[in-house]
Amino acid sequence: MTNESSTGRHDRGRGQGEVTLRELLEAKRTAAAAQSGGSQNESMKTVPLRTVSRDDQRAFSDQHRIEDPPTEVLRPVQAERRRPEPSSGGWWKTPAARRVGIAAGALLAVGIIGYATDWVRSSGEVPRGTVVAGVDIGGMDKSAADAKLRAALAGRSGQELPIRIGDVQTTLQPSAAGLDVDWDATWDNIGGQPLNPFTRFASMFTMRTVPVASSIDENALDQQLTALRVHDRPTVEGTIEFQDAKPVAVPPVPGRELDTPAARTILIDNWVLGAALDLPVHPAPVTVQPEALTKALNEVATPAVSADVVFTGKDATGKEATAKLDPAQIATILSFAPDGQGGLAPKYDQNIATGLLAPQLAPSEVEPKDATFAFTGTTARVVPAVVGNKVNWQKTLDQLPALLLSPAQRTGQAIYEKVEPKLTTDAANALKVVEPMGSFTTGGFSGPSGVNIRTVAAKVNGAVIKPGEVFSLNDFTGPRGTAEGYVESGIIDHGRPSTAVGGGISQFATTLYNAAYFAGMEDAGHTEHSYYISRYPAAREATVFDGAIDLKFRNSTPTGVYIEAVATGSDITVRLWGTKTVEVESITGEKTKPTEPNTVKLPKGKDCIASEGAPGFTISDTRVIKDRKTGKEVSRHTRTVKYDPIPVVKCE
Repeated sequence: MTNESSTGRHDRGRGQGEVTLRELLEAKRTAAAAQSGGSQNESMKTVPLRTVSRDDQRAFSDQHRIEDPPTEVLRPVQAERRRPEPSSGGWWKTPAARRVGIAAGALLAVGIIGYATDWVRSSGEVPRGTVVAGVDIGGMDKSAADAKLRAALAGRSGQELPIRIGDVQTTLQPSAAGLDVDWDATWDNIGGQPLNPFTRFASMFTMRTVPVASSIDENALDQQLTALRVHDRPTVEGTIEFQDAKPVAVPPVPGRELDTPAARTILIDNWVLGAALDLPVHPAPVTVQPEALTKALNEVATPAVSADVVFTGKDATGKEATAKLDPAQIATILSFAPDGQGGLAPKYDQNIATGLLAPQLAPSEVEPKDATFAFTGTTARVVPAVVGNKVNWQKTLDQLPALLLSPAQRTGQAIYEKVEPKLTTDAANALKVVEPMGSFTTGGFSGPSGVNIRTVAAKVNGAVIKPGEVFSLNDFTGPRGTAEGYVESGIIDHGRPSTAVGGGISQFATTLYNAAYFAGMEDAGHTEHSYYISRYPAAREATVFDGAIDLKFRNSTPTGVYIEAVATGSDITVRLWGTKTVEVESITGEKTKPTEPNTVKLPKGKDCIASEGAPGFTISDTRVIKDRKTGKEVSRHTRTVKYDPIPVVKCE
């Protein structure tokens, strides 16, 4: 096999009578170089060309008029078609394009001139189309617009603003809620002339609503919103009710609550408009779940009223006693309330249960009685105390929930307990109340005064004062009004006769004071009348007034003191019993420093009680206390009293 050069291979591939375009161009370039001295040889670039036919070669020769080609390349060739060269100008250089450009430029120039003119003319004015809280101030001079806004809005904070909360209508004063117009911030919201030409153009045909900025007193607004919560409606929780002793499930009634955060926003944003505002609400929570109602109905309420509940007890003799609750009574005792965990909890009213059961078991109880004293002449003896045996209702009724839920076992036992008296027999004996210590009697009363004296005497009779204790008449009796059995009777008011409920009590106080005086009790505070009353011992008497003026004395002896008070239709006697250790003497001084009464004239009528009056004077009393056994003086005390004159009252 004979190797062939690449040139040989190309020659065979080309065929006879064919030359390449490269060869033709090189031939032409060679010829041109010969004419120009070969200066262009180096500037020519070799371009690879495809092989052409002889016809193409002839066409190429005719077109380029190749003269005197070299013999080896002067063969007809078919020249390659030339592509048309692009035009040297663009579409924008066409007349139509130039006319459009001129028109656009003119329009832009007009727009710029118009924009500049509008800018100059609107300088210092509010942007066109501006509306603030319904007030159109667009295109106005800013000072005029500010005056218009202030005239329209300045007073709105003091006007009542209608408010609707659900179906409730009320009002709110914005100023009271700390709301007012913040003018500086509002003008900041309004702003100045817009720079955007499209915005300026659009403002000729549109309106721009600008919100009013509010100044806010947060504390005042919070207080007003809290006050509006009074219109909240709490949820009525589902429960169980009894209708003729039959349990019925009552579904919940959802409530509503003010949505405070949303209401705050609405008020701040819209109060200045002055229109009625709907403040939002949201449902109040419902805590009792539907299944809890069903459970309470079926598992508690229905079994509870299914039958009677019975409590049994025994009296002191062993005789049995019973107390019964029927279904209708049980329905008054049992109720239900949310348990805080979505359920219903049963509640048992022990006061109602006790009120229904106690009278039935009362015959089986023994009331406690304090030890007391009985007197014969000048001798006292102790009457023994009685220890009580009473039903402990707290412990007894602790059984009730289980009994109500039981379908069969519905009988419980009443639980009793011993009740000690306040003054036991031993304590009474230790007081050594054996004889009278001091006694005093006053009289001269009748009618309403007698009613009051007998009422207070019955209250005080039997009072025991232990060693060292202080007895207070006001504290011991409590209020002395009509509810306690006292009536209206005569009194002395500023020296003139008058009437009041409880009149006459001062006579009892004077009688008690003298009994304590002669028993040697220590004076712990008393007040004499301002005007002398002849039936009382001078400088040795006392007055009282409910809740204001009191009579007090201390048991300063080592033994107890028992107060005996006995009233008849015309006199009252108070006696203090105990162990007498002292003798008491009263020394009354002479009246001195007399003062004459003045005269008071009053219109005739029920409020005028005539009086002849009496002179005033000063007098003293000395109490001398001696030891009963030795006769030795223990103490001596003098008390001086000044009585005012009793005025002469004339009814004219």
